[in-house]
Amino acid sequence: MNDSRLVKISKYLSRHLRHAPSRIGIQLAPGGWVPVSELLAACQKNNFPLQLAELKKVVAENEKQRFSFDETGTLIRANQGHSVEVDLQLEPAVPPDILYHGTSSTAVESILSQGIRKMSRHHVHLSVNIQTARQVGARHGIPAVFTVDAAAMQRDGHTFYCSENKVWLVDSVPPNYLKKS
Repeated sequence: MNDSRLVKISKYLSRHLRHAPSRIGIQLAPGGWVPVSELLAACQKNNFPLQLAELKKVVAENEKQRFSFDETGTLIRANQGHSVEVDLQLEPAVPPDILYHGTSSTAVESILSQGIRKMSRHHVHLSVNIQTARQVGARHGIPAVFTVDAAAMQRDGHTFYCSENKVWLVDSVPPNYLKKS
């Protein structure tokens, strides 16, 4: 399987496991889980034939580790980034003292005045290193990176979660915890 096929599958899975499951006739269970057999059948029915071996390869090799199987290998989910209502069953976690947020340089002024908001997603996504944040920001144009004082946020009562692929999640980041990197 070539890289372009892997990217195509990853984008298809992102669209349907994070944003539009009903478009292909699947429903997300608590935790965001979908039976692998149902997903494969839905893909086939919607003219996107996908083999189990391809699915396993995308889960294992996706650079951002966007997807995961449960311990039995019979369920799959997107780890975070959902715009549809779903309880991901994440547990609160203690974040590193400093986290980073990558965005487009066009959003800098708004973020400095209003903070980082989750917009249509369930959470704000934060990275443990500046390089990852820069890569995230570059997807939206010229990247800008903010340093987040996660330790102070947690002391002040903000709840953090860490997804299975080590993306840190929080409801919002008020401007007083931000510094443009």
